Amino acid sequence: MDDNPAIQAIWEVVCSIPRGQVSTYGAVARAAGLPGRARLTGFALRIAPDDLSLPWHRVVGAGGRIAFPKASAPYREQAKRLRAEGLVLKDGRVDRVHIAEL
Repeated sequence: MDDNPAIQAIWEVVCSIPRGQVSTYGAVARAAGLPGRARLTGFALRIAPDDLSLPWHRVVGAGGRIAFPKASAPYREQAKRLRAEGLVLKDGRVDRVHIAEL
């Protein structure tokens, strides 16, 4: 699957999100030339090999919210990584000023 050009394009866009900023699943898809394919962004992140070291935590849902269920381990991990980059979360959301235009 990692030889799929659409998946590769999404991974490249995710790698371009600057430290301390986030982007949405939809914006990543659009930047990869795949408008309307936000779910494909989620799939691409889910299947990414660990050795790729994608900054997956910089991808959030619409409005800057963490998409994982609040009580889940992935939610806690994403929140921890975002805070480590200096982002402040309020009710599981990143302030819109930190959402990168790709």
